[in-house]
Amino acid sequence: MRRSIIPGFGLSLGVTVAWLSLIVFLPLAALALKAAQMGPADFVASALNARAIAAYKVSFGTALLAALINAFFGTLVAWVLVRYSFPGRRLVSAMVDLPFALPTAVAGIALTTLYAENGWIGSLLAPLGIKVAFTWIGITVALTFVGMPFVVRSIEPVLADLGNDVEEVATTLGATRIQTFNRVIFPAIFPALLTGFAMAFARGVGEYGSVIFIAGNMPYRTEIAPLLIVTQLEQYDYDGASAIAVVLLLASFALLVLLNLYQAWNAKRGGRGE
Repeated sequence: MRRSIIPGFGLSLGVTVAWLSLIVFLPLAALALKAAQMGPADFVASALNARAIAAYKVSFGTALLAALINAFFGTLVAWVLVRYSFPGRRLVSAMVDLPFALPTAVAGIALTTLYAENGWIGSLLAPLGIKVAFTWIGITVALTFVGMPFVVRSIEPVLADLGNDVEEVATTLGATRIQTFNRVIFPAIFPALLTGFAMAFARGVGEYGSVIFIAGNMPYRTEIAPLLIVTQLEQYDYDGASAIAVVLLLASFALLVLLNLYQAWNAKRGGRGE
């Protein structure tokens, strides 16, 4: 058996597996085991009742919409930060990471204050008949806020590595700016964009703190699935909370698996292209 040239590989791998097991695998396994003890009929009754399905629609629908918004505007923000130099650029870049550093409850209170009917922005939208706070629109706004950094930080390094030379070459070959973006830039950043989109979507599905204040939390209308889990726990319905949590876990896990499969396929395709 040939020894690895990396010193301490066995010890490092053992510590890594033990740490991941303690922090990630064991809690998820305990959740799955709790749900498995219910039985199929009880699990379906708890995880797929009318209120839970309504909560899934709100959580997955608003998370998908917010991720799509972030995919567009996050790409634009990353482009500006990488391609242009302007006063305050570092400040703008730091603001992108603000949702990571800001407590989610603080973000939820701030957004509710801004978008309520008597808030700075909400008071301007109310005469137009647009109500943001305590509607699905408000939930989407909150999820867009917390998900933006995932897209921007995923695309930024790819754009930085791409450089300006590829655009200059495309221009010398007669390509328009739209053709250059569609045929040269977008294919290069698409895997990173997809990664940022998936992470923003997964974060949105499980987001709680920034949403509960602006959502209104009305069952069958603006109640998100994480809040329903908390409600079940407060009512000592641990089986029901576990069932709903498993559904969210499986959905997020399936998304990440598909993303990893795509990345592996894209890497193999890129290797064959070389």
